[in-house]
Amino acid sequence: MESQLLSCDARKQEILAELNKSKDLMRNQDQLRLSEERERILSELNRCRGTMSVYQNNISKDKADLKQAQYKDIDKRYFDQLIQLKTTEMANKDLDRYYNALDKALMRFHSMKMEEINKIIRELWQQTYRGQDIDYISIHSDSQGAGTRSYSYKVLMQAGDAELEMRGRCSAGQKVLASLIIRLALAETFCLNCGILALDEPTTNLDGPNAESLAAALLRIMEDRKGQENFQLIVITHDERFAQLIGQRQHAERYYRVTKDDLQHSIIEAQEIFD
Repeated sequence: MESQLLSCDARKQEILAELNKSKDLMRNQDQLRLSEERERILSELNRCRGTMSVYQNNISKDKADLKQAQYKDIDKRYFDQLIQLKTTEMANKDLDRYYNALDKALMRFHSMKMEEINKIIRELWQQTYRGQDIDYISIHSDSQGAGTRSYSYKVLMQAGDAELEMRGRCSAGQKVLASLIIRLALAETFCLNCGILALDEPTTNLDGPNAESLAAALLRIMEDRKGQENFQLIVITHDERFAQLIGQRQHAERYYRVTKDDLQHSIIEAQEIFD
């Protein structure tokens, strides 16, 4: 029994020695780790101190620079420029919105005016043209590209159920009549405040019935415009019959005849219109 106690006591001493040895080893390891961490922190501290020193030097230099004349009231000038920048950005956004709104309005205006022009063209053609091969004509517009306000225009003629481009398919008289009617429609649509309508040899290539119908259309226009004080119709023509048709007493008081004498000098004579 005594021998067992001695053996246990010896074992206890061995275990205590090992524990002390382990504690010493762990303490040494902790000290080494702490020493390495201390060195790292000191190194980081020195680096930060160096960086701070550089920053402080830069701050001192910048403060010295700010005392120069070119940096006087720099805060106020910066704030003013910032306000101007933000205001410009807001104005640009507003301009973009206004541009888009204007673009849409112009597109709607174009569509409305094209409808109005074609309505007048159709009425004038049906009132004037005496042939049976063309019911009416119209202007067709094609956009040059998506989102653009550029258009290409062509004149179409309606014959029954067929709609054909007029170019290359009409006679010289039809072409002249279409040109006159389109010009009259444009003048009626866009020139309401412009009182002068001038036609130079409007009956060229027109046969008798179509010339008479054109005269009747001009008379209707004069009748519609008789309340407009600044309206004036100027017709230059060699066609005396046409001149007689539109030069009626209720629409004009006189006309001017231009002739040449033996020396080829022009003579302008005002002649009264009588019933």
